[in-house]
Amino acid sequence: MGLDRPVPVKRASTDDHDISPPPLKKRQQSTTTNKAVANFFTPVSKKEPEKMSWRVVNDSLLIGRYQTSAAAHAVQSGAKRRKIAAFDFDSSLITSASGNRFGRDAKDWKWWHGSVPGTMKSLHDEGYLVAVVSNQGGINLKPNPKTIKSDQKRLADFKGKVSAVFNQLDLPLSVYAATTRDHYRKPRIGMWQELLEDCDLESGDSVDLENSFFVGDAGGRKGNGTPGASKDHSCSDRDFAANVGITFLTPEEYFLKEDSQPFERDFDPASFIGALSQRSVDAVPFLKRSELEVILFCGSPGAGKSSFYWRQLQPLGYERVNQDLLKSREKCLKSASASLEKGISVVVDNTNADPETRSHWIKLAKQFGVPIRCVLFTASAKLCEHNDTVRALNIGPVTNPEKRTILPKVAFTSFTSRYKEPRLEEGFQDILRVDFKFEGSEQEQAIWSKYWL
Repeated sequence: MGLDRPVPVKRASTDDHDISPPPLKKRQQSTTTNKAVANFFTPVSKKEPEKMSWRVVNDSLLIGRYQTSAAAHAVQSGAKRRKIAAFDFDSSLITSASGNRFGRDAKDWKWWHGSVPGTMKSLHDEGYLVAVVSNQGGINLKPNPKTIKSDQKRLADFKGKVSAVFNQLDLPLSVYAATTRDHYRKPRIGMWQELLEDCDLESGDSVDLENSFFVGDAGGRKGNGTPGASKDHSCSDRDFAANVGITFLTPEEYFLKEDSQPFERDFDPASFIGALSQRSVDAVPFLKRSELEVILFCGSPGAGKSSFYWRQLQPLGYERVNQDLLKSREKCLKSASASLEKGISVVVDNTNADPETRSHWIKLAKQFGVPIRCVLFTASAKLCEHNDTVRALNIGPVTNPEKRTILPKVAFTSFTSRYKEPRLEEGFQDILRVDFKFEGSEQEQAIWSKYWL
C-alpha cells in the first residue's frame, strides 16, 4: 500500500501583494570629473590645446615646449625676440628636494632659490626669449629591450618634472635635452642651433648676442678650499657659452649676485692654436731613406697619424695598412706582405702602443730584409679626444674622409694604460717624434678651436 504524497498547491495570484525589491548594489565613486566629461563631448576645434608638447629629433634630442595662449598669438603675429636668456636645468633652476644629487622621481624637486620664478617672469616681461638647455645623459630615447622599464621611467620622470616646473612658471618656455654624445651635447652648440631654427632666428643678425646670456653650474670652478665655494664637475656650461659667443654666469652669480670665482679648463684648444701658429707647417718633414721600407706609426687614436700619412707619406708612394679598415692584425700583415712583395713601401697606421704589438711588424721587416722605422706621435690623451670629436662631428672630405664616428673614452684610456715608449733597441732604424700641430684653413681652424669636450 503506497503512501499518499502531498500535492503542491499554487498560491493564488493577487494584484495587491507586496513584492520585495532586489538588493541594492554598492555605489562606486566615479573618478570622472564633470570637466573631463564636458571636454570629451567638446568638438576638437573648440578644445583648449595642451600647453606642454614634446618631440624628438634624430633619436637624440628631446624638445619640450610650454605654450600659453598669449605666446601662440605672439608667434602668429610674427613677433620675434632677439635677446636670449638660456639656463641649465638641474642645479641651476631647480635642485632635488630630497638632498640627493639627482632627483628620485618627477616630484623630487624644488627651486634652486626662491628668487628663480620671479626672475624668470621678469626676463619674459623684458622681452627675452627664455629657454632651458640641458645635458640629460640618463635618458635613453632608443630603449634597450633589457632596460626598457627603467628607460621609460627616467623619460617619464624627466617629462613630469619639466612639466611641473613650467606649469608653475606659466611662461612660454622650451627645453632642449641632449641625451647622447653627439653634436647636441654641451659644450657643442647643436641645441642652440635647434633653438634658433625653432624660433626663426637662424640669420646672423637675428640674435643680440651681446645682451644674451647662459646660466649653468658647470663653470670649471675648483673651489680652492674656500668655505662654501663650489667645485664644479666640469666646465661644459662655460665652454658652451663661449662657443655660442654669449655671456656665462653661474647660478650664484646670476640669482644671488655673488662675485665670480676662479675657474680652470682642463683643455683649451684656442691657446694651443696660438702656440702653434708661429711654427712652420713643415716643421717635421718626412724623408724617405730606403727604396723599400716599413714605417710603423705609434700613437693614440686622434693623434694625427692618418693626416700625417695623407699629407706626407702618401705622396711619396707609401701604401697604408690600417686595422680599423681591415679589422684584424692578420689581415694587416697579409696586406703589408703583398705590398712589399710588389716592391712598395708600407706604412702601418695603427696605435702600436706596446713592444709586443710592435714586434709583429719588426719580425715582418726582418723577413723581407728591409729596415723598419718608427714615427712617434706625442699628442696628449685630452688633445687626442678633442681631435677625435672634431673629426667625427664634422664629416667632410678634409676633416673626416673615412666618416669615422666618435670613439668611446675607453679607447684613449686603454692606449694610455698599454703605452710603452718605443726604443731603438726593439729593432728600429730610427724614431721620428711628431708633435701635433693644427693645419688647415681659417674656417677649419675656427671649428677646431671651439670647445668640443
